[in-house]
Amino acid sequence: MTAGLQQCDIGVMSVLRRKPSAMPSALPSPKRSMVGSGHPKLAQLLLVLLALGLGGWGAWRSFAPQPSNAREQLVAQATQIANLQQQVANLRRSDQISRQANTDLQGTLAERDEEVAGLRADVAFYERLVGPTGQRRGLAAQELKLEPQADPQLWHFVATLTQTLNRGEINAGSLRLALEVTDGQQMRRLDWNVLRQQANAPGIEYSFKYFQQVSGDIVLPRGVKPVRVIARLQPQDGELVENSFSWSSVVPSAAPAVASRLPDKG
Repeated sequence: MTAGLQQCDIGVMSVLRRKPSAMPSALPSPKRSMVGSGHPKLAQLLLVLLALGLGGWGAWRSFAPQPSNAREQLVAQATQIANLQQQVANLRRSDQISRQANTDLQGTLAERDEEVAGLRADVAFYERLVGPTGQRRGLAAQELKLEPQADPQLWHFVATLTQTLNRGEINAGSLRLALEVTDGQQMRRLDWNVLRQQANAPGIEYSFKYFQQVSGDIVLPRGVKPVRVIARLQPQDGELVENSFSWSSVVPSAAPAVASRLPDKG
């Protein structure tokens, strides 16, 4: 019996000895658990330290002592900027004024050039009136110009009449034109009545002391070629005066030399 009890004690002891060796595999390691659970805390700690660092840097930037003349420098810079802006505004205004003055000057010069050209034309006209030597002359058609109208047979004329012989005295009368034309075979003369297409057509009246411009219209027959224009001046008291002009000298260079032959209406 004693031997049996000893064997039981030996079996129990052997069981007890094997049991503790199996227990550590089921429990987690305390050291490993602490390390795994400490990572989030460490990150939080780092974030707190970073925030404290940034806050301290910002506070230092805000409350750190500034140079003693910083405000004066800012005021001086602001004053300099304002002065430069005013200078730019003044220069822009000056440029606008200069441009406007230049435009006005150009307009004035153009007007003066036009006036000078008009005066030169007047001088040339009066020189033609008195002649190159200033010799006095009687009644004359000094100049004659004809312009074609929309109707190729209709022409408008302007005659400049002068007289320097009897200065201060009124010279009155009437002007009539005549044309020397050719139809390709022979020359013939068209009188005032034919050119006006009216029997006993009255002349263009004039009345002046020194010069006068008179105007009117004439109609050229179809298919004729004008060669010469005769201005006939009939004073109220005096003899008939005739002045002739070549057709090419009284019409524009682009004007047709022959009256157009219009198609017959049928």
